[in-house]
Amino acid sequence: MAVDGTHRRSVAGRALALLGVFDANHPRLRLADLARRADLPAATAHRLAGELVSWGALDRDADGYFSIGLRLWEAATLAPVAGRLREVALPFMQDLYETTRENIHLAVHDGFDALYVEKLSGHRSVPVISRTGARLPLHPTGVGKALLAHADAGFVRAYLSRPLRRFTPYTITERARLARELRVTVARGYALTSEEMTLGSSSVAVPIPLDGRGPAGALGVVVRSVRTDLHRLVPDLRAAANGIARRLAAT
Repeated sequence: MAVDGTHRRSVAGRALALLGVFDANHPRLRLADLARRADLPAATAHRLAGELVSWGALDRDADGYFSIGLRLWEAATLAPVAGRLREVALPFMQDLYETTRENIHLAVHDGFDALYVEKLSGHRSVPVISRTGARLPLHPTGVGKALLAHADAGFVRAYLSRPLRRFTPYTITERARLARELRVTVARGYALTSEEMTLGSSSVAVPIPLDGRGPAGALGVVVRSVRTDLHRLVPDLRAAANGIARRLAAT
């Protein structure tokens, strides 16, 4: 008898599939949605969800909706990138925010995405879709472009060989043009975007240098597109990124 993909998955794999169905657009889901999105039988999803609730990886509210539990969040904070890098970077990010009153982003390179480790913003900051823990593609974001520009050549070729999603009319999706943009980014030492991820916002970002191993992450500022002084933010960004790098090296 043929064995389908559901039966081939281990118990751990099925549990991880359940946890993986949540995202920013689906933070709360009913059991039927969990089963459908994880491609699991309803009975299997019910049993695994119950075990995950008991452990604290999932919460279930009075209306029957499931969401990510605090126990899972607690475990996630122990990851080095969420712990040490964020801990070191936060004071520098706070200084940048006090200077600019704009969105300050800290991101790392994870696969073909920029993973946002921390974000600071205020009432006057331009609205953006990024959030702590979110993933966005590398090519249309400032921090992502800074990371992509300083990735190894093989990775850049692999990234450019993939379809490049267009988020706005200004997103760079032509491979040759993006390759040129990455070379310019390396030459000048910082990345720029202009309404490539979200209409009405532009960004500037720099890599956080880490001797011999590529950047430890990227630090960026997102502002309203009407601002014309992005280049003036670079010295403060570089000083913060270098300060983070020194602290990381010292510890």
